[in-house]
Amino acid sequence: VQLQASGGGLVQAGGSLRLSCHASGRTYSVYGMGWFRQAPGKEREFVGAITWSSGRTSYADSVKGRFTITRDNAKITVYLQIDSLEPEDTAVYYCAAVKATPRAGWALINYDYWGQGTLVTVSS
Repeated sequence: VQLQASGGGLVQAGGSLRLSCHASGRTYSVYGMGWFRQAPGKEREFVGAITWSSGRTSYADSVKGRFTITRDNAKITVYLQIDSLEPEDTAVYYCAAVKATPRAGWALINYDYWGQGTLVTVSS
């Protein structure tokens, strides 16, 4: 499975951005997809995840209310909508896919595939 993230860019604080993650290859093996981010000088952080079949979502507490994950089965694409952007949201955003049903929280499991990341820069 290959993942291609896109949609990053430079945005002013308070604005919105929608990131996309297109999956290709043996996508039938994917159970769910997650979004992560890594800010400069910080560790990678779980943002949220979505189950491919049901569309059920899970979010990190730090982003609830501003981040929304959706998916388009026909386009085999997962989206991360970010509203009310803050300078602290500046990071490289990664999408990842998991094949098996998670036996732990989405933030704790090992993901099988990773995209290359897309940079989001929020100016104040």
